[in-house]
Amino acid sequence: MRRRILVLVGATVLLVLVAFAVPLAVLVRTVAVDTALSTATTQAQSLTPLVATADRATMEPTVALADDRNAGDVSVVLADGTVLGAPAPRSDLVELGLRGVSASTEAPGGREMVFSVQGATAGNSVIRVFVPDAELTRGVARSWLLLAGLSLALLAGGLLIADRLARSLVDATTDLSGVSEQLAGGDLAARADPDAPAELGVVARALNGLAGRISELLREERENVADLAHRVRTPLTALRLDAEALRDPDESARISSGVDGVQRAVTGAIEQARRRGGEGRAADAAAVVRERVAFWQVLAEDTDRAVTLDLADGPLPVGCAPGDLQACVDALLGNVFAHTPDGTAFGVELSRRTAGGARLVVHDAGPGLPPGADPTSRGVSGGGSTGLGLDIARRTADATGGRLILSGPPGAGLQVVLELAGPQR
Repeated sequence: MRRRILVLVGATVLLVLVAFAVPLAVLVRTVAVDTALSTATTQAQSLTPLVATADRATMEPTVALADDRNAGDVSVVLADGTVLGAPAPRSDLVELGLRGVSASTEAPGGREMVFSVQGATAGNSVIRVFVPDAELTRGVARSWLLLAGLSLALLAGGLLIADRLARSLVDATTDLSGVSEQLAGGDLAARADPDAPAELGVVARALNGLAGRISELLREERENVADLAHRVRTPLTALRLDAEALRDPDESARISSGVDGVQRAVTGAIEQARRRGGEGRAADAAAVVRERVAFWQVLAEDTDRAVTLDLADGPLPVGCAPGDLQACVDALLGNVFAHTPDGTAFGVELSRRTAGGARLVVHDAGPGLPPGADPTSRGVSGGGSTGLGLDIARRTADATGGRLILSGPPGAGLQVVLELAGPQR
């Protein structure tokens, strides 16, 4: 596009310059010739009265002086053939002048002009002026060089202006293309430059408005899904507790399996809504943990659980999306309610890591891990926790560059330590 604009502007400027410079160059040449011939004619006319009335002795010094002052040759040919001033051949044009005819013609090396002077006592005389080519083209070469320089300067200026204009258009178009690719790739925070030139600015503002509207719609969808999912978790936890209270082990396992399936579907819905929403990869751990702990404290009061909190003041930036951290905290706290009896106390601690990020600890006074259990494997459940929830926590920690640590002997409760690294710069 940039090259095409430069070619178009260059061709247009060249056409204008040719249409302007060529006639002007011809005019300069014509003016130079006319000026030289006019000067010669004036010189000859000034000698006409003298040649018509004076004798040879009077004319000779005057003609010699005129020849010295003129760039060409000035001669006077008398009727008897005598030549005064510059030597001059007795050409056909001179013969024609002696017959009473004034004329001019091209001659080798210049232009020959003869002026017939009639009325002299000895017969007709001729004033001959020869104008050389150098005089006919005096100043033409310099004028043409100036004209060529001016034309080149105009062409260069036109190309420079066209290049700046083309560059701004190309840069704006490239920016629009890049922003479109970013939006297509899921980066809904990308925005085009609304100050782009001409109609590209209108397109950029329209694209930004579209991106903003898409972000709003996705945010509303994500919030609705997340809110619905969080509302569903509480009755799911209650169903799990009811299922574990059943006396029939097979029936309890069947209902618990169904609840686990619904739990996984709800978690998947949250994650899918969060991915479509294009959340940033940074969250304030202090704000998120406080908000989710406040949510679960309501259920803790209903199940007579004592809650111990030790939460550091924020902000505590970590390198994961807010929705990911919310799902992680919900999974850890949901495990406490799902796999410990009512009345079991638990605690939540949040502190700042020395290397940046946050350290989240969730501990309970429940039965802990069963011997030989691998709680980080998806779908494996023990008496103290669920593999599904801990797998979510592990993946969240790994995504930030942190780690998940489990501790606690069987029957002595479970402590889950989640180390989250800070956001990457």
